[in-house]
Amino acid sequence: MIIDGGPRIYMNTGAMIAAFAEGVREGGGETKIVRLYDIDYKGCRSCMACHIKGKCSASCLYVDGLTETLKECVEADGLVLATPIYYGEMTGMMRAFWERLTFPWLDYSKGVLMAPKRMPVSFIYTMNGSPANGEKIRRSSMRSVEMMTDMALSHELGREVEAVMANNTCQVNDYSLYNFADGTAESKQQWHNTHWEDDLRKAREAGKRMIKTEF
Repeated sequence: MIIDGGPRIYMNTGAMIAAFAEGVREGGGETKIVRLYDIDYKGCRSCMACHIKGKCSASCLYVDGLTETLKECVEADGLVLATPIYYGEMTGMMRAFWERLTFPWLDYSKGVLMAPKRMPVSFIYTMNGSPANGEKIRRSSMRSVEMMTDMALSHELGREVEAVMANNTCQVNDYSLYNFADGTAESKQQWHNTHWEDDLRKAREAGKRMIKTEF
């Protein structure tokens, strides 16, 4: 299951997802891509229905446009969370999805977050910042999400989270139409020409690795 938390299908996040999915197929697997911006839903409502004694559920019980996707994620053999980085964070759509996905896995009696099925998890990030800024953002705002998700799905401590990042991405196709600083288009295009194919390659290789991961 590949969850696309970005709004633009044919821009950077969508392209990285397509490359990851290609790697999965090359490894003999299949993917399903779900685009969150196409779904009508909200974040966790704290209804606590998933934690009622004797009726605990591994999937959110609130019925809306996200219900079936959450069930499929629980049953999948691998999970990919892909998001552009806005203001140093995952998109609001991805945050709302993540709440709905992981809250049923929280065992208050034991103080652990554990999914019913073990599987590999990967994260894909696309961002306007440099590689150094990207790593800083990952450490400051995404690391806890990565670790909590990976621990819940792998049931292990200290695993290395698979994360693929595309940095300094082109935000638009035609910079002349928007209010950017002089020289932005040229510098972005130069970076794109030098790094973009390698970013896509890294995403494809990550897809191949996921297929080979065993639990």
